[in-house]
Amino acid sequence: MDAIEKTLLEQIAGLHEIPTGAYNIRKNGETESRNVTANIDIVSKSDGSGIEIHVKPGTRHESVHVPVILSQSGLNEVVYNDFYIGEGADVVIIAGCGIHNSGCDNSRHDGIHRFFIERGAKVRYVEKHYGDGDGNGKRIMNPKTIVNMGPDSYMEMDSVQIKGVDSTDRITEAVLEEGARFVVTERLMTHGKQDAKSTFSVDLNGEGSSANVVSRSVARDESHQLFVSKIHGNSRCSGHSECDSIIMDDAKIGAVPEITANHPDAALIHEAAIGKIAGDQITKLMTLGLTEAEAEEQIVNGFLK
Repeated sequence: MDAIEKTLLEQIAGLHEIPTGAYNIRKNGETESRNVTANIDIVSKSDGSGIEIHVKPGTRHESVHVPVILSQSGLNEVVYNDFYIGEGADVVIIAGCGIHNSGCDNSRHDGIHRFFIERGAKVRYVEKHYGDGDGNGKRIMNPKTIVNMGPDSYMEMDSVQIKGVDSTDRITEAVLEEGARFVVTERLMTHGKQDAKSTFSVDLNGEGSSANVVSRSVARDESHQLFVSKIHGNSRCSGHSECDSIIMDDAKIGAVPEITANHPDAALIHEAAIGKIAGDQITKLMTLGLTEAEAEEQIVNGFLK
């Protein structure tokens, strides 16, 4: 890998070198490198459309890295990855996509990830998106995550997009059986003329299932954001959705909540707040020696942590 590709890998996966454990690194439409372990197998789909990751039941204290990097301008791809998490397993999965585009053609990656999580399994899924490059071509990413959660399973999803993505349509769908818990934290910042849409749809089908979907975002310049959240309570369950956004400059933000109770014991809550940075916060930081721009940056960085 060259310096640009190493930077992309570091930004989306925190990797300074090839990781230990199981991994599949995809570069410019092809597998760059792969490693499996005794408990985690990675195989290519027969039609070449993506990979399957199989985690054996009872696997503990292991991780899987499946980052994608694009450094070739004008490359467009769609990748389908399936994750099969065995009963009682407890794993960390690091994914995400980084695009460097210094050309005039658009570069685009659509990643469709499906999770099949068995009884009692736990998954921490980290997905980061990052773009850079000084070309006129756009950096486009459209991730779709489909989660099927078995009884008493747990999934924590951390979705981050902070820089350089011109257009994104992020879709997350989850179906929960009894006792399953789904926790999502989204952190998003747009600037320039960037456009970002996030759609969450959660079906709480099982008794005692729960979901907590939280989005924190900052929109700057002339960028546009839309947050859509749909939680369907189909049993005795609990669901919470929250959108908290800072709007700056000439940006636009929309929040569309939808909570549907199809059972008398479904407890569902939605919260949404959109506003600018309070003037007294900036003033307080300026009394400590910061400029107005530095104060704004400190507040934004703290908000997105």
